[in-house]
Amino acid sequence: MSFFASRWVQAPEHVQEVAGLPGGFRAAGVACGIKPDGARDLGVVVADAPDTVSAARFSRSGVLAAPVLLCQERCDLRALRAVTANSGNANAATGGGGLSAAAKVQGATAAIAGVSESRVAVASTGVIGVPLPVDTLVRGLPGAAAQLRADGDADFAEAIRTTDAFCKRASLEVRLPGGDVRLSAQAKGAGMLSPAFATLLCFVQTDAALEPQTADLLLDATAARSFERITVDGQLSTNDTVVLMASGVSGIRVAPDSEEELALGEALDALMRQLALLMVADGEGARRVGRVVVTGGHELHVEAAARAVANSPLVKAALHGGDPNWGRVASSVGMALPGTAPLPVDIAIEGVQVCSQGRATPHDADGLARAVQGDEVEYVVGLPGEGAATEVFFSDLSHEYVAINAEYTT
Repeated sequence: MSFFASRWVQAPEHVQEVAGLPGGFRAAGVACGIKPDGARDLGVVVADAPDTVSAARFSRSGVLAAPVLLCQERCDLRALRAVTANSGNANAATGGGGLSAAAKVQGATAAIAGVSESRVAVASTGVIGVPLPVDTLVRGLPGAAAQLRADGDADFAEAIRTTDAFCKRASLEVRLPGGDVRLSAQAKGAGMLSPAFATLLCFVQTDAALEPQTADLLLDATAARSFERITVDGQLSTNDTVVLMASGVSGIRVAPDSEEELALGEALDALMRQLALLMVADGEGARRVGRVVVTGGHELHVEAAARAVANSPLVKAALHGGDPNWGRVASSVGMALPGTAPLPVDIAIEGVQVCSQGRATPHDADGLARAVQGDEVEYVVGLPGEGAATEVFFSDLSHEYVAINAEYTT
């Protein structure tokens, strides 16, 4: 099946799916012993080109995990050449000991990669508040280094999974006006997902030659349209990390404001949006994915309404059951935008108008009931005014989600 599986993400015509990492990158994923079931739990990506440039984004939580703090304080985020990521332990809310553990991982990775510590990012995901078994992790790094290879992205993607039901990765060939480049990414995320980043890790590689400012601009723009637009449960994580690295070994330079930048940006945008949708679709027991689009005359109002709908347990439960209960959408919008007069809101579900100017609209109820049985369901909300618009992708609320999170640490 094609990576671009959602109707809401179209693969650009100048992109095709391929296998393996872009030139200049090697990756590995091994089991070092953090996870009790012996599954892969340690991943490493190394960029061999000395002039590799990078960009990074992190969680905006008020409780940041040790690896996030370490990256922000000690890394040259414009020139990263290696990433080590572990699953099974978040190394969050672990105090000074957690920072020391993250620094020890950074140093050990620098040694096996042959680069300075400032060019190594570290990331963790898993249970919060448990000390990282740093010695176990460090002992596993030489084994990971021995397995680094150009097609190691599948093992790496496996190693960063927690409650993910499946790996999330893709490799693309992108035809630019100046020549072909490669673009790949590996990600994880299934729960504790909300706009303003989520419980997500994402690592992107390209062999295009970028300036640091271009890499930063591309990552900023595409993250805003992907990981900033998803929610599973409205919960903001402590560990979100997204890193883009560009090795430049293709020799294809992507200059600012060029046709190459536009074409690469379109490919990266599609890649990131589809990865984000895979996270929502994985939503710890999710059955369906919803998309809410809100338009109106005030940017803050449309954003508040969209998030209220996407995070409503009632809307999400109705989505899970295939119930076209648009009253729950109206209620969520009203909660986000309280007032003294009735709000003249318009609501459509899967293209069927169910509410106009705040009043129920006659419609084919049976047809609508059939339309919401699909894997993807779209809700469109119109508020008064024009000029502002936003979207949020969200998962349903399932029995499995409650079960997974009721037993997460046990």
